[in-house]
Amino acid sequence: MLGGLAMKKRWQEQRTKAGKDTLKPNIVFGSNAQVALEKFARYFDVEMRLVPVDESTRFVMSPKRAMDYIDENTIGVMVILGSTYTGVFENVQEMSDELDAYEAKTKHHVPIHVDAASGGFFAPFAYPKYKWAFDVPRVQSINTSGHNWTRLDHVGPVITGKTQANFEANTSMNLSPSWKDEQFLHKDLVFELHRIARVDLANARAFSRALEASGYYTVVSEIHNKYSGSGVGAAIADAVGQADESSPLHYQRGLPVVAFRFSDTFKQEYPHCKQEWIQNLLRVKGWIVPNYALPPNAENIDVLRVVVRESVSAEMIERLIADLMTTTEELMKKGTSAVMMGTVSEAEDKVISDRTQVVYSKPC
Repeated sequence: MLGGLAMKKRWQEQRTKAGKDTLKPNIVFGSNAQVALEKFARYFDVEMRLVPVDESTRFVMSPKRAMDYIDENTIGVMVILGSTYTGVFENVQEMSDELDAYEAKTKHHVPIHVDAASGGFFAPFAYPKYKWAFDVPRVQSINTSGHNWTRLDHVGPVITGKTQANFEANTSMNLSPSWKDEQFLHKDLVFELHRIARVDLANARAFSRALEASGYYTVVSEIHNKYSGSGVGAAIADAVGQADESSPLHYQRGLPVVAFRFSDTFKQEYPHCKQEWIQNLLRVKGWIVPNYALPPNAENIDVLRVVVRESVSAEMIERLIADLMTTTEELMKKGTSAVMMGTVSEAEDKVISDRTQVVYSKPC
């Protein structure tokens, strides 16, 4: 919200200096955005322009599609580094390039705020060469939080340097948000905290592959897929991949989020099985794995989601896979909703002891 408010204040100042009205500010972001971005628009009287997402855009905002929603009253574009739904990164550099072309034609400057609440403490370590932060000149501010990938809960604003290197140096801070330069925020608002320990995508990839191999599920997330880009990024990925198959650079970029759904084959063979039953049965076993619809324009697709944090061990992943496969196969045999509810009731009567309960959060 502070990042959006800073963009609104600067837009108002620039419009006032130019002798133009400041009555109709708008802000642009994808329909997959978290509710906090919608709250900003409502709380601070800014028109919210939601860019539709669908399978063709990988369920995240398309920069080219976003340009249809931008005009002289646009205070900024919010780009999400790690969609809450699927973990996919929106393309900050491509959005910047589109806005560069727009400014060259119209003389209207539209800044970018990067919502890196999930990816900000992840991308610098997993993808150190990936351009998404202040090394993209149009990025004015970034918000991020340690609650997803560190053991910290406190957040606070900070002013950092103009380069990716400086942002990485400041990842010892838990930033919410961070501004490129002092001109964007008062310099007194600085808070220092601790650094994330390590990044490991292996467990998330193992879980994704196990789901695909079962034949029961289709994985919507992409982090287990090999990187298929071109140019320098592909060359780096190939070079790293030859030396270290486990390196994140060898795979598609994204958070260690595994979003998955029943495969089409499974749904055809077992039409009586409802995907939402899985979250109820897994909860009885000690797991909280939410089932929810994808963003508007793709809301007919439901996904289950698991966030694989640094503290999740390989043994825990194996246990989750075993519980998920067992639960799925029980549904295949038993079938009806009445039987499913009976299964839940029976399981709730059992004592679940000595089990580590891993909590995964639904988008809010």
